[in-house]
Amino acid sequence: MSTPQTTAAAPTLGHSLKHLAVHLLTPLLMCLGMALAYQGAFHQPEPHHLKVAVVGAGPQAHGLAQAIQGKAGDALDVRTVDDRAAAEQQLRDRDLVGAFVPDARHPELIVAKGNSDTSVVAATAVFTNVTDKQGVPLHVTDLTTLAKGDPTGQGLFFLLVALSIGSYASVAAIGAAGAGLSLRIRALVGVAVSLVVSVIGIVTAGPVFHVVDHDYAAIWALGWLYSAGIVLIGIGLHSFLKKWTTLALMVLFVMLNFTSSGGIYRPELQNGFFGALHGFWTGAGYLEGARSIMYFDGGAGLGGHVLTLVVWLLLGGVALVAAAMYEGRGHRSVETAGKSAGTPAGTSVEAEEEMEEAVGV
Repeated sequence: MSTPQTTAAAPTLGHSLKHLAVHLLTPLLMCLGMALAYQGAFHQPEPHHLKVAVVGAGPQAHGLAQAIQGKAGDALDVRTVDDRAAAEQQLRDRDLVGAFVPDARHPELIVAKGNSDTSVVAATAVFTNVTDKQGVPLHVTDLTTLAKGDPTGQGLFFLLVALSIGSYASVAAIGAAGAGLSLRIRALVGVAVSLVVSVIGIVTAGPVFHVVDHDYAAIWALGWLYSAGIVLIGIGLHSFLKKWTTLALMVLFVMLNFTSSGGIYRPELQNGFFGALHGFWTGAGYLEGARSIMYFDGGAGLGGHVLTLVVWLLLGGVALVAAAMYEGRGHRSVETAGKSAGTPAGTSVEAEEEMEEAVGV
């Protein structure tokens, strides 16, 4: 005698559209976030307290500095520096964007393009206006030697992009394919993956494209520290956010990170929000640290930038501790429920959550 077969009822149109709408929410939020972040950070670059100097100790230099400051207002922060040597030192310390040496026939602007090419362009425009009124050309002297493969000095920013995407995308893979592993194993895998990401970064930026042409070990170590912070934070957050982890990481390490890193415009050319983030966000820590190593002989605040990356790595450790406590509490709840129902412990809640994440529900 045959047994009757039942077929699952086809989902209604309304249910299918609701299911589709839920899945479209993430890319639409990404679109909105990227539009707000990138256009908000880059749409209207204007100087804000751009630090420049007039070289000279006499009344002529002071008068010129005051005249430029009075005309520019808050756009510039103009000071005087007694001599050329002091001006060059402040440029190497990254305390200045440009130093103008007045001369009736051969005026000169001293800059450090390794600090930020776009900021140098803004400073050059200011003093070109001054020399144009004198009817003489402005000679620009760059104290830094940019890498052969990075004539604009922005190649390090694109290395930052590669490291960031490799790091946060790895979190999604570890969360989905490594769900059955303990948190400790996932964290160890994350550290190993961040090592691979950093090696890929330095190999492509170094021997392949020559964006980095010296201090390979230091740039690589900085990249590993940066990548490990992102990966560990992501692994920790995944325990709480599940399918929303990628969106959260994009907010933290793309939308807010790339825009505040100083890779395109430094804080002196951005609005206050992104300029403030630059002071402590992880991408700025990596990029400015790499610039200090590459173009300023490991000075110019390198220690502070390394400290920023260490703090973000420690935040990753805090996220892992919180995740361990959360997952441990979940295991205990499952074991209790399993004993009460007479079913094997640890098979219901975690399996259901992982299945939902795998199918994107």
